[in-house]
Amino acid sequence: MLTGATFHYRRLPSSLHAARAGVSAVWALALIAATLVLFHPLALLALTGAVLGAGLLAGVGCQLRRTLRTAAIVAVPIVAINVLVSREGLTVVARLGDLGPFGQGDLTVEAVVYGMVVALKVTLLILITTLASLAVDPDELLRVFRRLSYRSALTASLSTRMIPLLAADSQRIAEAQRTRPCGAATGRRSASPRGRVALLGAVIGGSLDRAMDVAATLELRGFAMARHAPRQSLASRLSRSARRLTAGAGDCLACPRMSHPARAWSRHDIAFYSSAVAILALAALGRLGGAASFQSYPLIHMPVTAGTLALCVALIVAILLPFADRRGIDS
Repeated sequence: MLTGATFHYRRLPSSLHAARAGVSAVWALALIAATLVLFHPLALLALTGAVLGAGLLAGVGCQLRRTLRTAAIVAVPIVAINVLVSREGLTVVARLGDLGPFGQGDLTVEAVVYGMVVALKVTLLILITTLASLAVDPDELLRVFRRLSYRSALTASLSTRMIPLLAADSQRIAEAQRTRPCGAATGRRSASPRGRVALLGAVIGGSLDRAMDVAATLELRGFAMARHAPRQSLASRLSRSARRLTAGAGDCLACPRMSHPARAWSRHDIAFYSSAVAILALAALGRLGGAASFQSYPLIHMPVTAGTLALCVALIVAILLPFADRRGIDS
């Protein structure tokens, strides 16, 4: 069963979903920058806990927990490879002798710690990107960039729309496999390697057929001739101007788009934008000020001071504080 195997955006009643897509994307980029800048394990653990808490408050905690289990599969090889190839540590815990082209096989504590830090960074990046894909409206975000590259924005928008369709196709095909006599006899036919290969082939074949249909539809609608994003016709703009001039005060209040075409910044936009600025400032302060200093080679240097603890608490507060205001959220 592939239910929940793929994640895509759904509008949920949360502060992060209520913020405009551009601000939410900037907030996610600030989290990514903080992850890349900081190396202290305690600070990275604080970021991980805050991101998981943000996912829970945004209503996507179950998806992040499944992503965390998947990221653990990626983290184990990172630690193992770093332990085998790193030769800069001084605290040797095991000697494997000569490993040929890899040199002397000395396993050090420093290599283990540094591998765990890198694995934690990769895990955190996976969680942040998953949270962004679940909470940032891709269509709204692509509308910001469509004036720069209309065809690229159109392609990306179609791709994001196809992901839920592929997930639904895989679920239907998996259900059909289980209803077959051989699938009922084995109980979980789709879980076998042969069943998974057949399922993957069916999904890929269906996606190619759908891509051809979409391409033909776009060609018939004239998208191949478009060089930039379509604009409103002169008649449409004149008609809208006439409606604005003839509309009364009550009509203007009842139709905010007519009186205020540009979307005003909401409290959630301001909160998450301020949070992004605070996250970047705290990450820079921790890296340059020494509150999150970390050194793994040749010996581990990882001081835990009052400044380190204060930095961790400040990061958690800066990340989670925008979720405290739930006014104006669609229920």
